[in-house]
Amino acid sequence: RGPGVSSAGDGVSSAGDGVSSAGDGVSSAGDGVSSAGDGVSSAGHLLEVKTLGAGYGIVEVLFGVDLVVDPGEVVVVLGANGAGKTTTLRAISGMIAATGQVKFLGESVLGRRPDQLAKRGIAHVPQGRGTVTALTVEENLRIGAYVRSDDQIESDIQQWFEAFPRLGERKDQLAGSMSGGEQQMLAIARALMSRPKLLLLDEPSLGLAPLVTHEVFDRLREISASTGTAVLCLRPVGLFSRVIPQTFRATRQSRRRISVSEGMQVVEAILRADVVLHDWLDS
Repeated sequence: RGPGVSSAGDGVSSAGDGVSSAGDGVSSAGDGVSSAGDGVSSAGHLLEVKTLGAGYGIVEVLFGVDLVVDPGEVVVVLGANGAGKTTTLRAISGMIAATGQVKFLGESVLGRRPDQLAKRGIAHVPQGRGTVTALTVEENLRIGAYVRSDDQIESDIQQWFEAFPRLGERKDQLAGSMSGGEQQMLAIARALMSRPKLLLLDEPSLGLAPLVTHEVFDRLREISASTGTAVLCLRPVGLFSRVIPQTFRATRQSRRRISVSEGMQVVEAILRADVVLHDWLDS
């Protein structure tokens, strides 16, 4: 256990910085969490998940998962393979049936179809990227804007070409002929074409070289800061007890949060750090 981090029951609490998390929820003192935007819950949460349960057939995978994501926040869920990280995102995005409570913008969205949630502002980049390999880069981006009817789609395409220069260079290339890193960038840019309020990323570094992983997370950090899009990201980790102390030793300025999947439970730790995402995601 690292300095100022102690495990208690279902939760993780931190001394110092005036931040604590315990039991079913997350409470913050000190700087606190501010409420933002119409429709956001009274606690200031963009996404609020309580006692989430889900599985496949008779196999139950999730047992009472609780987590929150605030507007403009980056939250990373760490956990070993099989801990239920992917199932959590699938349940939130409506891909599988679930029990419990899922609130987005203060409204219950449990049981909504993925296309309905996309129109509400949730974009999901699944594990394996899911680009349409037989279509070009530009055609993939246009698919991402299918929920929109405004006149700014062309300008958004150019925006993401600038954010991901390699996509602009390969706009007429078939997605299936691109490298893994380029396809991951395309999948993220395609999701952002819907102008989501919340971006769900299922292990975006899977199968990527470290330098490419750093580039992807650099872009994510910049995008979250410039657009205000909140991000809920999954990251595999074996010894999570090694990662948390490293993270808490970071210098304190801006807030980031880690959720750790421990067996079938998800426990949360709030941290404040002026460190770019890949400095601790790849530790």
